[in-house]
Amino acid sequence: MKLIDLTHTIEDGLVTYRGLPAPRITTWMSYEGSRVKYDQRAEFRINTIEMLANTGTYLDAPSHRVAGGVDIGDLPLESVAALPGIVIDHGDDVTKYDVKGRAVIIRTGWSRHWNTEQYFEGNPFVTGAEAEWLATSGAKLVGIDSLNIDDTKDPSRPAHTILLQNGVVVLEHLTNLNLLPRERFELFAVPPKLKGMDTFTVRAFALIR
Repeated sequence: MKLIDLTHTIEDGLVTYRGLPAPRITTWMSYEGSRVKYDQRAEFRINTIEMLANTGTYLDAPSHRVAGGVDIGDLPLESVAALPGIVIDHGDDVTKYDVKGRAVIIRTGWSRHWNTEQYFEGNPFVTGAEAEWLATSGAKLVGIDSLNIDDTKDPSRPAHTILLQNGVVVLEHLTNLNLLPRERFELFAVPPKLKGMDTFTVRAFALIR
């Protein structure tokens, strides 16, 4: 059994998407402060984070695009955990693959530009036609190692809209996809059970048995 981490590290000041606020990580109780509070008998630290939901590697629930759709807190575990996965290289013909009931991972290699200015310009994406085929062919999740699953110059965001309207969750800003086999792995991308949230950060990983 092998685990492959597919998640970018979140740190104070990280810019995931240009124009969105960066996370702020601070200490609420320090080691020194805890020693005073607990009469020198205990030492620990408690930190706080102020963070936009769309930070790092994150998942979009249907409610991100569909009013009244399933939100992050109501996503069934079956839609985000132990999903049989398949990797499709960007530019390949998606219709050649059996995607029914699977997590479809689009491998672009764009994550090599993570945390650089180049990451924000000219990113590879999923077309509306590809999204339509993936949704109607039974994909359960579609992920990508890029800035956005859509062309950011297209305000209609067809891939997001088509996939989420059909109940297919979207996973963006993946990394390490070069370490994945084409098939024979399971994908996990489980967010906290947060009511009223449409997107949220996940720890995405693949399990290869």
